[in-house]
Amino acid sequence: MSSNRFRRVALSLPGATEGSHQGHVDFRAGKRIFATLGYPDQDWGMVKLTPEQQSVLVDAEPGIFRPVPGGWGKQGNTNVRLANADQATLKSALTLAWRNVAPKSWLKLHEDAKP
Repeated sequence: MSSNRFRRVALSLPGATEGSHQGHVDFRAGKRIFATLGYPDQDWGMVKLTPEQQSVLVDAEPGIFRPVPGGWGKQGNTNVRLANADQATLKSALTLAWRNVAPKSWLKLHEDAKP
């Protein structure tokens, strides 16, 4: 998976926009970040999951997912090793992250955006 493909998949989600946060590319649903690229380096992305979602993905695909080091990881922020991620797995993780932060009104409009 390339960073460009990560970008395309993230931006394919309803209303997703690209921005920048602390020097990293980010993806937002409304005003809230659901994913970033380039942290801790260009080999990684990040998805904003719940701790429970993170646990499931890390247990199922430890070669792809890992908790972000430190306190952010304990809150569910999860690194994605781009080279190991396939499109279906990445789309599922990005969709979970998008649903976690999207405004409630968006969720009703886009009930089809399920992982």
